[in-house]
Amino acid sequence: MTLTGFFKKLLFFSCFCLFYQPALRAQSTIHNQKINGYKGIWFALGQRSDYGDKYSGGLATYTAKHIPLAIYAEKVNKTFFVYGGTTGPHDKYLLCMAGVFDHATGRVTRPTIVFDKLGVEDPHDNPSIAMDDKGHIWVFVSGRGRSRMGYKYRSKLPYSVDGFDQVREEEMTYPQPKYVTGKGFLHLFTKYTGTRELYFETSPDGMTWSEDRKLAGMKRPGDKNSGHYQISGQWGEKICFFFNWHPDGNVDLRTNIYYMQTTDFGKTWTTIEGKTLPLPQDKTDSPALVMEYFSKGKNVYIKDVSFDEKGNPVALYLAGPGHEPGPVNGPRQWYVLHWNGTSWENHPITTSDHNYDTGSLFTDGPAWTFIAPTENTPQQWGAGGEVVMWTSTDKGKSWTRVKQITRRSERNHNYVRKVMGGTDPFRYFWADGNPDKMSESLLYFGDSKGNVWQLPYDMVADEQLPVKVK
Repeated sequence: MTLTGFFKKLLFFSCFCLFYQPALRAQSTIHNQKINGYKGIWFALGQRSDYGDKYSGGLATYTAKHIPLAIYAEKVNKTFFVYGGTTGPHDKYLLCMAGVFDHATGRVTRPTIVFDKLGVEDPHDNPSIAMDDKGHIWVFVSGRGRSRMGYKYRSKLPYSVDGFDQVREEEMTYPQPKYVTGKGFLHLFTKYTGTRELYFETSPDGMTWSEDRKLAGMKRPGDKNSGHYQISGQWGEKICFFFNWHPDGNVDLRTNIYYMQTTDFGKTWTTIEGKTLPLPQDKTDSPALVMEYFSKGKNVYIKDVSFDEKGNPVALYLAGPGHEPGPVNGPRQWYVLHWNGTSWENHPITTSDHNYDTGSLFTDGPAWTFIAPTENTPQQWGAGGEVVMWTSTDKGKSWTRVKQITRRSERNHNYVRKVMGGTDPFRYFWADGNPDKMSESLLYFGDSKGNVWQLPYDMVADEQLPVKVK
């Protein structure tokens, strides 16, 4: 390098440091700060058709593939939760937030900024949550493929969201951490090594992690790409997931339902019957296939995982003929897919008007409850709607609409997400937002009877009572 070239580089570096130093200082100080209320992020994908965007609206509790978003800690009688927040009602600025609801006092504290996404507005970068056996709260901040990295954070103190330390930076999207007592973390996530492929990693303590190991990347002969989305659940030491398949990596053609499980902390993965599956699964006619929809021309949107009283898995999903919103693809059908101990049972629940209507399934013995925005107002054909409670007394074979939880709303509600180990009154939570145009987004939570409370959008004290919605 010439002397002139050296001084040019030195000048450029000096100008860079001078220009970016305030931003870097801001980044170093905004993490772990409290903000004055629960403000949800609004987002639109930008993939529009005659009936609006492919999905848009209040997406604080997005996606269905971020699992879980909330955990109840019985030892301290508190619910800890994470969501995608923002800085104000007219802002598209994503903040990965953590909050806590105290069941003893009925109050929430000011939420904490775990990670400032520094201008990113995309809630694909929303966080998920886990808790270890010492009570530390872990926040897994999603990245987006290889363009934005993911992060793992651990709370400075047990049973507290007042401050977090960054533990790790890595490529991970759609984080789904599970904690197995006495063994540690098993983390399911996605990498964009094909288009979207499924991986897992393990750790005894959250600090040291195994190498990433691919679970699935299925292709047909002639396909250049693979692609999958997964939803997962945990029953003691059993960790399972359902996933769909994207033909040649095309997410708008997602179809089929597959199932895999492990009972030995990821050493082996099997079918529901216990047949060992070699990793990675790379063929679409895998023994893991439990529902075939490709030949029927149906799209599949998987939403939630639950378990019956024997630990048999249940999947909640939505199926329809195409990816575009509106009446052209007809009503989308909700289903529960249940392993009854000897075979898979597939039962319809009700319909929705949008593929991205998202809710949760609760299975308490023979009494099952499904809560989702199945009432298609106020913004018809947009993602979300009014939240409705459905119940079944025969393990999903038949369903009854028992209560419309929200009414006469100004904005659609969506992404109703259950609390892991949840207890009343904070058993599930979600956000609202207008899918047709940018709006503020409020957050809510509800109990097993369908009572609803709004988390305070603006807080005037460090702790505040949520407002019960009449």
